[in-house]
Amino acid sequence: MKKKCLTFFVLTNDASRTRQIKVPVKFIKGICAAAAAVSLILAFVVYDYVKLKGNALELSRLRRENIAQKLELQNFAGKIRGIEEQYQKLSMFDKKLRIVANIEKPKGSDRDELKGLGGDSSKDVDDYLSTPKAKVDDLLKDMHSEISQLEKKAISQEKSFVEIQEHLMSRSSFFAATPSIWPVKGWVTSTFGIRTSPYTGMAQMHKGLDIANRVGTPVFATADGIVVKASWESNLGKAVVLRHGYGMETSYGHLSELNVRVGQKVKRGQKIAAVGSTGRSTGPHLHYSVAMNGVEVNPAKYILVE
Repeated sequence: MKKKCLTFFVLTNDASRTRQIKVPVKFIKGICAAAAAVSLILAFVVYDYVKLKGNALELSRLRRENIAQKLELQNFAGKIRGIEEQYQKLSMFDKKLRIVANIEKPKGSDRDELKGLGGDSSKDVDDYLSTPKAKVDDLLKDMHSEISQLEKKAISQEKSFVEIQEHLMSRSSFFAATPSIWPVKGWVTSTFGIRTSPYTGMAQMHKGLDIANRVGTPVFATADGIVVKASWESNLGKAVVLRHGYGMETSYGHLSELNVRVGQKVKRGQKIAAVGSTGRSTGPHLHYSVAMNGVEVNPAKYILVE
């Protein structure tokens, strides 16, 4: 059987030299099939390249969005933590005010404490964003939960302050007579409680606060009252005792000078003496104590302004 061929005539300027080229049909079909296959491969490669390029651009965009989201969430988490810290300070201030005003804390007020994210906020956000989307959703859910808690706490705290304000307004004279400020600027070198005696090396009860500063630093009355003592004491050296009423007294010892006299009325914040190192003292400081009905109590509980 004769093979089918396609004949191609090649003409030149000289018609006598016309050439014939016979190409088998199967060969042409093979060439066409190969060309079609190559075209398909090239089309696939181009399509795959375009797709990869698009994916790379999308990945780059997602990375930029991820970084922006991470920064935003870190900032958000930092703000939540800052608000939590402010709330803790307000809560401590509330406790001190209630001690001073002798108001009991409302029942159940300690039940719903802030949960918090815990640890370093930026680390938490990194951990969440390095995991599947569900984890990011969990982070956002936790943040919204904390904001909801903070809102409830803020409302509760506002009610508490209103209650304290109303109570104090009704007892303004009591509040004016209650110690509530630092008696002197300085550094607390010894707190209220058991300590090692600097003289005997034995454990002893220290019934006040020792606040160190230079000789001559002003000492202020911590509440309105009357001077009941302004003289020399064997251990405290030059000392002042103020009676504020409601069973409260404050004492100021190791003074270098006295600026008040017995029977004189004083106001909170009024200068009454100066820091010294008189009496049984190892260096310039003020010994400050608060007594309630004749019993020394921790003066730190009666310092509201840090």
